[in-house]
Amino acid sequence: MHKRITSTIAIGAVGVLALAGCAGDNGPSTEAPDKDISIAVFNGWDEGIAASELWKAILEEEGYNVELEYADVVPVFAGLSSGDYDLTMDVWLPGTHAEYIEEFGAEIEDLGAWNEESRLTIAVNEDSPITSLDELAASSDDFGNRIIGIEPGAGLTTITTEEVIPTYGLEDMDYLTSSTAAMLTELTAATDAGENIVVTLWEPHWAYGAFPIRNLEDPDGALGGTEGLHTFSRTGFADDHAEVAEWMSAFEMDLDKLYSLENLLFVENDTSDYGPLVEQWIDENREWVDGLTS
Repeated sequence: MHKRITSTIAIGAVGVLALAGCAGDNGPSTEAPDKDISIAVFNGWDEGIAASELWKAILEEEGYNVELEYADVVPVFAGLSSGDYDLTMDVWLPGTHAEYIEEFGAEIEDLGAWNEESRLTIAVNEDSPITSLDELAASSDDFGNRIIGIEPGAGLTTITTEEVIPTYGLEDMDYLTSSTAAMLTELTAATDAGENIVVTLWEPHWAYGAFPIRNLEDPDGALGGTEGLHTFSRTGFADDHAEVAEWMSAFEMDLDKLYSLENLLFVENDTSDYGPLVEQWIDENREWVDGLTS
């Protein structure tokens, strides 16, 4: 998981000859503004994919050239801090991505949260024999003694390893990490087979509408509380693209809107060509979308 024209009027032949060697040293500039923007997207984080695809379409309507760059979490933060990317839209705070903000925060800028209703979860099939994380260790055999995770570098993985597992005594269970896609494949297979499964997940995610699953209660709060989804930029982005930075800072999207977009992209259609679907969603939500840049 992205021109420059100068003109000067010179009087006399000598001035013209001099101008040939130093165009741009005098007179007003007619430099065209930079319209290229790169948005880094976390691999497998579908709320970030949905929001980034939405803004790609919106910004292109406004005349920008937008490139989405997919990468894992660490390369996204590193690339943003070095200026290789302009924006990323799926930074979870205050908990999930705190370690990356501690490492890279001095070189990146927070443009604000666009959703503040999100949380990390541990989910099971809705007919599983347990309802709480404090029951999981004693019932581990019912789940094949496995917890199915996502990417090793994800903040959810770190919190599961450092907080959830020791808090609830799950050290004897196999915690398997690979990718979000692999986790969803396992979830699909278990659902089709009518088997119990426990996965690391988060809300918002379209899986809650696509699979018969529910969250395990977290009585000790190991997963943390509600989090915000923040947009971060490289240092200096607001100076270079003040208009876009202002739009991003004002952007808000509630869960109902986000889920309707996610469902269209990831549940109702089996394609990775999101552009036409995003255009369809924008047409269906035109008044709201137009308000994002007004």
